[in-house]
Amino acid sequence: MFTPSQNDVRRFFCQVHAKLKLRQPLDSMEALASPWVEDHPEYDQDLVDVERAIHKDYPVDGGRENPFLHLSMHLSIQEQCSIDQPKGVRLAVEQLAKELDSLHLAHHAAMECLGLMLWESQRSGLPPDGHQYLESLQKRATRGH
Repeated sequence: MFTPSQNDVRRFFCQVHAKLKLRQPLDSMEALASPWVEDHPEYDQDLVDVERAIHKDYPVDGGRENPFLHLSMHLSIQEQCSIDQPKGVRLAVEQLAKELDSLHLAHHAAMECLGLMLWESQRSGLPPDGHQYLESLQKRATRGH
């Protein structure tokens, strides 16, 4: 299994951005990422210069989200939905997308749940709790956000 480094992830998203701007063909993984890159034009400046992107720091208290983490979370949620893992995630995200009238906004709501699960896992030293993540997502879906 391939585990990309932080630099690999940043290079990947910069490459997708560059290919989109130049209207070059995308490979299959780039094609999965391209809609999320296009949906976030506010990240254009972060994705233009690979070398700057590799060395840029996005501290939590810096007042700005990390665009590479954000785009990676979109891909993670997309993958979770494609394989329905944890079981039920696809339906919960689809329901959120319907209620919010936006897959993009549904992903953002799911990111909050995913981020909370990962934070709790790091804090407790326990593995991520997929059941808790799914419950959090389902609660959001039943209340519409």
